[in-house]
Amino acid sequence: MSIGDKAEKLGGKIKEGAGKVTDNERLEHEGKADQTKADFKEGAREAGRDVKEAGDRILGSAQDAKRDR
Repeated sequence: MSIGDKAEKLGGKIKEGAGKVTDNERLEHEGKADQTKADFKEGAREAGRDVKEAGDRILGSAQDAKRDR
């Protein structure tokens, strides 16, 4: 998780906690949304890395097969 995502997640936890303490449902929900957004960004980043790695493996296999001819 990037520093920005960690900061966003922490800020969301703080917002959520502040919303609970002050009985402010809107603030609590915003905090949960911030945390979800940070998790989603990290998941998307991980998926992108996985796709790139798979593509690199496929490309490497194709290049190996071409050299073996």
